[in-house]
Amino acid sequence: MFLFTLMVLSLAKPFVYDTNNNHHKKGRDLILVLDASGSMAQSGFDTHNRMKNKYEINLELASDFIKNRYDDNMGVVIFGTFAYTASPLTYDLSSLNYLLKMTNVGIAGESTAIGDALMQALRTLSYGEAKNKAIILLTDGYHNAGETSPKTATQKAKALGVKIYTIGIGKKSDYDAGLLHTIAKETGARSYAASSAEALADIYKEINQLEPSAIRSENYMNQHLLILLPLGIVFVLLLLWVLLAKRGES
Repeated sequence: MFLFTLMVLSLAKPFVYDTNNNHHKKGRDLILVLDASGSMAQSGFDTHNRMKNKYEINLELASDFIKNRYDDNMGVVIFGTFAYTASPLTYDLSSLNYLLKMTNVGIAGESTAIGDALMQALRTLSYGEAKNKAIILLTDGYHNAGETSPKTATQKAKALGVKIYTIGIGKKSDYDAGLLHTIAKETGARSYAASSAEALADIYKEINQLEPSAIRSENYMNQHLLILLPLGIVFVLLLLWVLLAKRGES
C-alpha cells in the first residue's frame, strides 16, 4: 500500500516554486533623504489643509511615490542634527512605507546636516547592486550641522556615478537654493523648488518620469519537480523487497 501511494504521488508530479526571479535586477537603487529637522514642523504648506505640517505632507507624497516604484530597491535616510538609515535598501515597499510613517519631526535633532545625510545615503547605496543609483534629497533649511560638508559628499557621489535630485520646500529664502542647485548639477541631476504641497506632488511625478521604474508584468517563478524523491524511495523499497524475497527462498 505504501509503495502504491508513492507511485501515485510520483505520477502526480509534485513540485515547488522558486520565488527568486530576475525582476528584482531591473530597477534602480534609490534612496529618499528626508529632512526631519525642527523647521519641518511648520504648517500652512498645504492650501487645502493648513493644519498639516511640511513633514506630514512630505510623508504622504513620498509614500505615493514609493508605491509606484515597482521593482526598485529603495531605502530611506532621515536627517536633522545627525543622519541615520530609517530603512536599508529593500524591495519590500510596503514595509518601507510602514517604517517611513514611524518617523516624525525632530527624531534626528533640530539642525540640518545635509553633508552627513548624503554620506549616509551613499553608505546605504553601497549595499545595492543596481547599475543605476540615485538619491532624492529634500530639505527646507541651510546646512548647519554634522561632520561632512555637502561639497565633500557631492564629490563622492559624482565619483560613484550617483545622481542627487534636490528639492527645496517652502520659501526660497528659507533654504540654500544655491547649494541644492550645485549638488544636483554636479551629479547630473536636477534641482527643484516646492513652495506648496501641490508643487511638491508635481515634482515627485516629474522625478518618477526622469527615473522610470521597470514595469512589472507577470511574476514568473521557476518550477522544480520533486518526482525523483518518491520514485527513488519506490526503487529502493522494491530492491529491498526483491532481495529479502530471494533470501527467504534460499
